[in-house]
Amino acid sequence: MKIVHFADTHIGVETYGSLDAASGLSTRVLDELRSLDTVIGYAVENNADLALFCGDVYKNREPSQTHQREFASRILKLSRARIPTVIVTGNHDLPGAQGKANSVDIFETLRIDYIHIADRPEVLKIETPSGLVQVAAFPWLRRNALLARDEAKNLSVSEVMKLMQDVMSARLTSLAAEIDPSYPAVLASHIAVASAKTGTEKSMMIGNDPVVTLSTIANPVYDYVALGHVHRRQVLSETPPVVYAGSMERLDFSDEKEDKGFYVVDIDTTTKPRSVSYAFQPVQARRFLTLQAELAEDELDPTGKVLSLIASASETVKGAVVRLKLSLPGSIAPLVRDSDILKALKEAYNVSISKEIHREAVSRASGWLKEGLSPVEALKNYIDDRGVSPERQKLLLEYAEKLIETRLSADRGTYAV
Repeated sequence: MKIVHFADTHIGVETYGSLDAASGLSTRVLDELRSLDTVIGYAVENNADLALFCGDVYKNREPSQTHQREFASRILKLSRARIPTVIVTGNHDLPGAQGKANSVDIFETLRIDYIHIADRPEVLKIETPSGLVQVAAFPWLRRNALLARDEAKNLSVSEVMKLMQDVMSARLTSLAAEIDPSYPAVLASHIAVASAKTGTEKSMMIGNDPVVTLSTIANPVYDYVALGHVHRRQVLSETPPVVYAGSMERLDFSDEKEDKGFYVVDIDTTTKPRSVSYAFQPVQARRFLTLQAELAEDELDPTGKVLSLIASASETVKGAVVRLKLSLPGSIAPLVRDSDILKALKEAYNVSISKEIHREAVSRASGWLKEGLSPVEALKNYIDDRGVSPERQKLLLEYAEKLIETRLSADRGTYAV
């Protein structure tokens, strides 16, 4: 039995993107849809028995009609390929008020073949080409529904959080009790596990997440536990495998070194106990790249040094979201030519330049800047104070004299290069 496990597409995140004239969409949304296409294509081409989408389809609870259209057109490919698909609702899929429809309710309303929307805890028994599989679906807990209960009234924030965690643990335990050990079973959930290493989802949160313990999730009645919500892919347990698929795209620079993709799970239903294997399948997510340079005060050509750094990373710069971080003294900041740097980074997808400029304290000048000194004499005292080598001093002074002479010539109206 082959299962495809993915989560957290967050369609609608547009950070670092621009408008694509052909589609009218943000180029970052196109990135998100391309990653989703990879998963859908894999499931169809490899005749997957089941697809598990573990929550957070969109960035917002009320996605645009265009984003809904783009997601629906891709989910319909799974339906037409007769691949049963379970979509577990995540926190970004749920409405802000009780009684409103969630962002994926339309699939349930239209009764799209092979598409199951799990917006409440339940055990689904699904027939696949490889036999029956039980999917214990556990969506994100609706906080507003819980707060409407009598026992939640007049509770403090910490008491509400404790109540939510107790309710989640109890419902997970009751779901596990419904599993028939004669058939393969998976838990599919959008949830925060206490031992998980968090990712970019932290920047998209409002308040704190209720969490459950790993022991509550890693119930031996399941052959595999498919999770969404945490954006950093990770395996929390091997028996049974408890796996966060992670987000489908890199959303900011905290994802820079994270591979993005989905998991393919194989359950051998002919063995007792059933054997399970799983493998990560990467997608071509947008690259994020940080370039850093520390420029010294005696650097004669700081722009050239930065350009050399860019040239050495030219293959990874192309098509990447690039941030260039420069650390430099204020005395050479005017020598850094941003226009040349941006030109060298023209193959990047998006570029930002940040400069950490170190300003000298005025008191430092007192040792070398004295009344009555010529510009060249002041420069010599300054570079002496900085411990510049004699060879470098000679070169700097020669340049300084030429610059001064050029300026004087210009003042006399006889400018010469």
